[in-house]
Amino acid sequence: MKTRERILLTSLKLFNENGEPNVSTNHIADEMDISPGNLYYHFRNKDDIILSLFMQFEKQISDALEAPTARALNMEDMWLYLHLVFESIWQYRFLYRDLDNILMRNRKVRLRFKRILERKIRTAVAICNGLVDAGIMHATTEETEALANNIAVVATYWLNYQRIRTDKQEENGDIGRGVYQVMTLVSPFLVEEMRHLLYRLSHDYLE
Repeated sequence: MKTRERILLTSLKLFNENGEPNVSTNHIADEMDISPGNLYYHFRNKDDIILSLFMQFEKQISDALEAPTARALNMEDMWLYLHLVFESIWQYRFLYRDLDNILMRNRKVRLRFKRILERKIRTAVAICNGLVDAGIMHATTEETEALANNIAVVATYWLNYQRIRTDKQEENGDIGRGVYQVMTLVSPFLVEEMRHLLYRLSHDYLE
């Protein structure tokens, strides 16, 4: 593995474990057993590292934000969309844990994150509209747009909410609970048969 790739991998690990504000470039260099000068050869500063990690995250979550277009949508599409989004957030959770701080400090990341947020909303709208067309959901255009925004809000701030509520570090299981929480937002709009299916799937999913 090249030094640049090792720096990114080590930074991601340390940022996720300790929080980005608590990790300096010296910490990263020490963890890798390289000199700070070697690190600065590849990245000018910590914000450069964060931008590169964000671009990795951006590529990964972009794949999750592709709604199927060649067939009718079903409930599994919503589950898969949410799971992939939460999985990407978990892998790069330091971005969400310190989101406001990072976005205020790094304009490039802020602009790119806003585009991701808009894509989250558009994809959620597309999936909801697909479920309406398939007769699985009953919702007006206004309700669908509001639901998509609520989905984006919960997905964006779920890990922080869980950490504050439980007063402990996030756990991988928080992904499942986050997906379930979003699906409870969708549930009131589902036809009765699908609400029962959601109830059964949710309990299996959380076990």
